[in-house]
Amino acid sequence: MKIKAIAFFLLLTTFVRAQQPDSLATKKVWSLQDCISYALENNIDIKQVSLNKDGAEVNLKQSKYAKLPDLSSSTSQSFSWGSTIDPITSDFVSQQINATNIGLNTSVTLYNGNQLNNAITQNRLRVEQNELYVEEAKNNISLSILEAYIQILYNMESIEVAQNNLEASEIEVERTKARLEAGTITMIDYTDALSQAATNKTNLISAKNSYAQQIIVLKQLLELDPTVELKIKSLDNPLLEGQMAPSKQEVYQNAIVKMPEIKASELDTSINEKELDIAKGGFLPTLSLTGSLGSGYTSTSDITFSNQLDVNFNQRVGLSLTVPIFSRYQNKAQVANAKIGVEQSKLQLQSAKKDLYQKIETAWQNAVSAQEQVIASKAASLAAEQSYKLAQRKYELNALSTTDLVISQNTYTNAQLNYLQAKYLSILYRGLLDFYQGNEIKL
Repeated sequence: MKIKAIAFFLLLTTFVRAQQPDSLATKKVWSLQDCISYALENNIDIKQVSLNKDGAEVNLKQSKYAKLPDLSSSTSQSFSWGSTIDPITSDFVSQQINATNIGLNTSVTLYNGNQLNNAITQNRLRVEQNELYVEEAKNNISLSILEAYIQILYNMESIEVAQNNLEASEIEVERTKARLEAGTITMIDYTDALSQAATNKTNLISAKNSYAQQIIVLKQLLELDPTVELKIKSLDNPLLEGQMAPSKQEVYQNAIVKMPEIKASELDTSINEKELDIAKGGFLPTLSLTGSLGSGYTSTSDITFSNQLDVNFNQRVGLSLTVPIFSRYQNKAQVANAKIGVEQSKLQLQSAKKDLYQKIETAWQNAVSAQEQVIASKAASLAAEQSYKLAQRKYELNALSTTDLVISQNTYTNAQLNYLQAKYLSILYRGLLDFYQGNEIKL
């Protein structure tokens, strides 16, 4: 029985685990596409903008319903004494009256300067604009993830460089210690080696801290719990050196057509033009159709309550025409403000295009500069590596001081970091240029 119970428990545990959803963070290493896809579904900023879109859709639906007739019911009960007019029979009486009124009322706007139709069109444009705002928010998050992801890649390689330097300096410490004990070097050479090892250890700690801080940034963009372990995937393809950046004018022309912030600014002009049409409609008459059903009971009549409701039943249909004559400058002010809004939206569109061109110009210049720096810094790194190897050999032959070896190692380290920085900046800015052309962000 115990064996059966254990087997049943193990089977139940396996089943429960199978029902639990796998966590992306614990199941695999995250690629850039994994991060972007997850953030687009979970990022708070995107959700907030999406709620604004939902609100715009509600306003559109309400503006459509505004063309339908309204319907309301009313019931009133009144008591009166002395000389008064009977609210049901309209007779003048001098007695206590107990009266009941019930009714249904409806009205529908037939024409109001086309304001209802213009409001529907305007709200439809606002829905489209908010959809573009959602796309813009997604783009902003995607770019933020790209920057954080590339920074993490740089930090990962920086940790590797710092780790290699620490290991090399620890080996030099052992060598200098042996030489010090053998009497072939002075104490200052040994302390220089110790100092370099301590410096390299500090650099490793700093590199790991930078990596951890950037992981936090990426987790926040992904809306991941701080306790979740996050590992990212290294680049599969090496950087293509010498690859020419696309023409910035070509990038800009593609961006003008595809970037949602430009389309949203264009729609803003259309929205303000509809606001102007609505304001102009305030000068035109409003025609409404009204109708009502009603009945009532009065205590001055000897007829029963139910019979009075039948006898006093009435119907009414009417047309109401309202012609604006003087609105205390309200309509003129609304038209004037709407015209100002149209002009402001046109200026904002020009400003949005200028900002976009500035971003593209900056990204293009940085991409060209970073590509040139990649070539130069790679050559410098290779030269510094050969110089450091030669310095190590000389040091092994006791033909180089510890101070000179430390200087050579630091030169090589700086050259490595400069190359890594140039490489990942080049990747970043080329990714930005691809993004502005409407292409998918990928490394």
